[in-house]
Amino acid sequence: MTKKAKLKIDGMTCASCAGHVKKELEKLSGAKNININVVMGKGFLEVDDSVTDKQIEDAVKEAGYTATEVIFEEEKSSSHSHSNHASYDKGEENKWSKRLIGAWVFTIPAILVMYSEKLFGIEAFSMQTMTIIMLALSFPVIFIFGYPTIKSGLRGFYKLYFTMDSLIALGTIIAFSTGILTFFMEMQDYSGVSGMIMTIFITGKYIETKAKGKATQEIRKLLELGAKNAVVIRGKKEIEIPISEVKVGDVMIVKPGEKIPIDGTVVKGDSSVDESMITGESLPVDKLKGGNVIGATINQDGILYVRAEKIGKDTFLAHIIKLVEEAQGTKVPIQAMADKITNIFVPAVLVITVLTFFSWLIFSSYEIGAVIGIAISVLVIACPCALGLAVPIALTVGSGIGAKHGVLIRKGEAIQTMKEVKIILFDKTGTITKGKPEVVDYYSKVKESYLWDISGSLEKLSEHPISKAVVKKANLKKYRAVKSFKVLRGRGVEGKIGSKDIVIGNATLMKEKKISLKGFEDKIEKFEEKGQTTMIVSENKEVIGVIAVADALKDDSIAALRKLDEQGYKTVMITGDNERTAKAIAKEVGIDEVIANVLPEDKAKKVEELQKEGFVAFVGDGVNDAPALKQANVGIAMGTGTDIAIEAGDLVLAKGSLEGVVQAINLSKATFRKIKQNLFWAFAYNVIAIPLAIAGILSPIIAEAAMALSSITVVSNANLLRRKKI
Repeated sequence: MTKKAKLKIDGMTCASCAGHVKKELEKLSGAKNININVVMGKGFLEVDDSVTDKQIEDAVKEAGYTATEVIFEEEKSSSHSHSNHASYDKGEENKWSKRLIGAWVFTIPAILVMYSEKLFGIEAFSMQTMTIIMLALSFPVIFIFGYPTIKSGLRGFYKLYFTMDSLIALGTIIAFSTGILTFFMEMQDYSGVSGMIMTIFITGKYIETKAKGKATQEIRKLLELGAKNAVVIRGKKEIEIPISEVKVGDVMIVKPGEKIPIDGTVVKGDSSVDESMITGESLPVDKLKGGNVIGATINQDGILYVRAEKIGKDTFLAHIIKLVEEAQGTKVPIQAMADKITNIFVPAVLVITVLTFFSWLIFSSYEIGAVIGIAISVLVIACPCALGLAVPIALTVGSGIGAKHGVLIRKGEAIQTMKEVKIILFDKTGTITKGKPEVVDYYSKVKESYLWDISGSLEKLSEHPISKAVVKKANLKKYRAVKSFKVLRGRGVEGKIGSKDIVIGNATLMKEKKISLKGFEDKIEKFEEKGQTTMIVSENKEVIGVIAVADALKDDSIAALRKLDEQGYKTVMITGDNERTAKAIAKEVGIDEVIANVLPEDKAKKVEELQKEGFVAFVGDGVNDAPALKQANVGIAMGTGTDIAIEAGDLVLAKGSLEGVVQAINLSKATFRKIKQNLFWAFAYNVIAIPLAIAGILSPIIAEAAMALSSITVVSNANLLRRKKI
């Protein structure tokens, strides 16, 4: 048996760090599906049951980092882990902020002293005194405020696990050492520059961490959505308790303007609820007795009494957060290329630096100090950080924005695959339609109120979905007494109301009961041409009305399908319904092709057949859709559907509307566009910058500033995704 583990990792600064952690975790028994997200400072993996949290912590420590928390899925408490996660992100920013302030306190005087002649026209100190001052001012910058970087970097040489920190540590220590060497030999002094390099590096890391915080703010907002307390009825008293103490079955009182504490069912009261933070739906949703409510949504105008149904990690909000966190731990296929380059990048730079040093020393007339300066520039200009951040930062921002709109990216590869999709295959019931029959039309030969009076009273005794639709439409306050009630399977119902025999059912039942449909044939045909199911109402063997029932379209199905058509997608509907009904619905929503009379188990085969024409996305919501969701190149599951369908989907639409399909496609395309842009900038930067450093054109300070800027550019570019309207 395997179990899922989630861990928080402290000390990672670049993609190389993530690679080293992954290598150590791979040594654990049965460890698989390991994903390390350097942006979030998190790891996700599956391990054998025998693996303990101590073993995972030791593996991370062996790689040179600290696992601050290891949570196995079955142990996870949403309130515990979520609050820690939110504060942990801020903690990283605070650490770099303190280092930044400390470093600049010593670097500003160093700049003033170093450039005193250029700035003030005076030469205040002798060269030897200047060197002593530079060493004194640079020492705390490098070995106190830059200590974590130096420690991590030097560990890389000991472990042969090289990271960006290895390059910075080597560059600053060599530069610092030149100041000491000037007391023993004639050479250029870079001791003042060493402190500046570290300060610029720390400044860049602070800006980058702050930008990462923006990248993860959507998930942090989700974490902060939940209510902290709940008012529950215990005995006959109303008491306020922490959310963690609410038990399944507790009845909670939610007043207007308050957050609904956790998922539950309304047992008393009616109100409208703002569910926008969960589903992205801007309009409030009416809630009556028996209605389901979601934790963290806001009660608008009435008092609701809600029975708690789900707590902790079982709540809808916890489930969404879990999906988003897991998505941010997955990888996009294009990242594999970036990871391979990153893994060999730092060792390659070290080799290039050595070759550059000896080439300039042997083939130029430069003295050793100047050659060391060129070698330092090569060390600090190279930036695997930008390359390693390019993909995960865009995926983190994209999945956060998706969560805000109710579009949950479960698997990162869907982002890349979505751009190849040519065909979108839709399940009908519960996907294009609401999945619940509704009365959509009717014709009455008698007074309308009388038709609904007898229809509602008779159908009230049946549990059939169509009967429920009739009862809902009738909306009676008082029902008539019914005698001799009988359900006629697959055909309808019958019974006596007063002295009259009432039969409600399909044409087959009318024929069986020898009831003439004369005068109603045209009406019945007209309804059925629209794909509607007709229920004929007869009284004492005489037809008095026809009720048309249909699985009504979701409110935005037509608009969503039109948008997909405009974007050039081929749309196909698959259903177990007969062809006439299926074609009527397809025509109404504007779908190109219909596959009707399909058994549930055959849906995956139909997906496979369509894949011969190109990449297929399948949109579905039921248990029987899970195989098709898995078979499709991209599975899009309705969040209003079953857990099995959601687990099978690559993308999940929390709102359960087809508008979400359009949003998911737009988000996927926008996120992948950012990934490509980021990779371009990261590659272009290194292709241009490293040769310039080798040629001796860039000074170490300019080189370090350019390196820091490249990481900031990639993170800032990913954050521009927020402006994208999906």
